Amino acid sequence: MKTHRLNELPAWQAAALLQRRELRAEDLLRACLERIEAREPDVQAFAVLDADAALAEARSLDAGALRGPLHGLPLGVKDLFDTADLPTAYGTPIYAGHRPAADAAAVALCREAGAVLLGKTVSTELATMQPGPTRNPHDLAHTPGGSSSGSVAAVADFMLPLALGTQTAGSIIRPAAYCGVVGYKPSLGRVPRAGIKLQSESCDTAGGFGRSVRDVALLGAALLGDPRLNDARASEAPRMGLAPTPQWPQADADTQRVWAEAVRAMAPLAADCRDAALPEGFEALVALQKAVMCFEAARSLTHERVLHRERLSPALRTMLDEGLAIDGVRHAGHLRSVAQWRLRIDALFERHDVLLTPSTIGTAPLFESTGDPVFCRAWSLLGLPCIHLPFGRGANGLPVGLQLIGRQGDDHRLLAAAQWVHERLGG
Repeated sequence: MKTHRLNELPAWQAAALLQRRELRAEDLLRACLERIEAREPDVQAFAVLDADAALAEARSLDAGALRGPLHGLPLGVKDLFDTADLPTAYGTPIYAGHRPAADAAAVALCREAGAVLLGKTVSTELATMQPGPTRNPHDLAHTPGGSSSGSVAAVADFMLPLALGTQTAGSIIRPAAYCGVVGYKPSLGRVPRAGIKLQSESCDTAGGFGRSVRDVALLGAALLGDPRLNDARASEAPRMGLAPTPQWPQADADTQRVWAEAVRAMAPLAADCRDAALPEGFEALVALQKAVMCFEAARSLTHERVLHRERLSPALRTMLDEGLAIDGVRHAGHLRSVAQWRLRIDALFERHDVLLTPSTIGTAPLFESTGDPVFCRAWSLLGLPCIHLPFGRGANGLPVGLQLIGRQGDDHRLLAAAQWVHERLGG
């Protein structure tokens, strides 16, 4: 099969061809490498690239038995996940050249399923807000978002079909929105976090990026060990709750327009489409997520904070200092509030299958900022599964879209609803 544009195949379609031996893993990988060679100098999605090892692995897969559902698919891994055969620097010079002894569990699961690790993608500094070198492939003057910057840019620019990322506040959903791809953050706790540089025990979640719902469902099934994700098809129209959230006034004209178009299109098609009536006080969850995240980051990153403070960015030092100003008694109270809120929000899913809500304030800002995760913080704190769906373009030509939120643990139902919605709204 010709390598020309094989890199543009959706992951699910490439996987089907690989499973039938109608596509060689080596050919697919070479198409990705050609794209990387052409675009990486501008986009700068990779922290480390190992083409030789990846090609050797692809040839081995072509010559051997089928490995699993990700057999032969090139994969990018955010440089926050440990890898035994590639350096892992966590987006900071503090760990330059660091060589972990083992793969992170999520990486090992993907390899076991047959994925070919092509390289480590750029992470912002310790998965916080300090930008790395990666640019938005749609407009190099703009950010791809953070902290999963390299992963999202590589998928959006057709360098890779799939890539792993993480989210603490909005580090999967926001970049997916800015780069016009599908980003999936699973339910908290459903993907093992062993071997990931953690920031917040209460929020950190591993997930990933693809160019369609079926792509991230394929990846998600391997990560969660739940084949229902890959078979997710809505048997009937979902009941959709509209949740613009109290932060809605911060949404710009592009987001408000896409919201109105989506609601207008879905209202006559969904089984139900009405206001989700978020509980009183929901607006406080943004500040609560910040407080929980800062407290836990100040402790998770104690080694870096104490021994390498001068090598941290001013923004990260400020964040850690804010976390240190919160004592453990207050944090325990915050965690009790989180537990109560999770129960209150869970009750919404008795009336709605999914919630529709903004992903971002608007399109990607200029490169100096990774953007504001204000529309993601509450859902990350609640531990709910989230998926970003690209719907169109803003006035400046950059991607814009919305996200769907599912019930805790009901990732397969969320993906089924997302597939139903995306088929009707398009990308």
